[in-house]
Amino acid sequence: MAIRLPGIMYAKNILRRSNSLGKQVASTSIDAPKGYIAIYVGESERRRFVIPISFLNHPSFQELLSKAEEEFGFDHPMGGLTIPCSEDIFIDLTSRLY
Repeated sequence: MAIRLPGIMYAKNILRRSNSLGKQVASTSIDAPKGYIAIYVGESERRRFVIPISFLNHPSFQELLSKAEEEFGFDHPMGGLTIPCSEDIFIDLTSRLY
């Protein structure tokens, strides 16, 4: 398995910006900005990420959503989608989608 550090670093920066944007929006509203969706990622402690809605159509992301549906169903008490995977896996996946 090859590790693509530039891609991962790029994705982390984008997710950090998206996450901070989500925090700014969350302080005034619980909604994500237009064209984005809030995703809660983590196995025990959940971290909020704000990602483009276009990610939802990607087959790799749909696989994660399917796993989330199996574990959590459609009830999302935190207000956004909850994905039961590690942050590292999520960041790796989203780095390939940008």
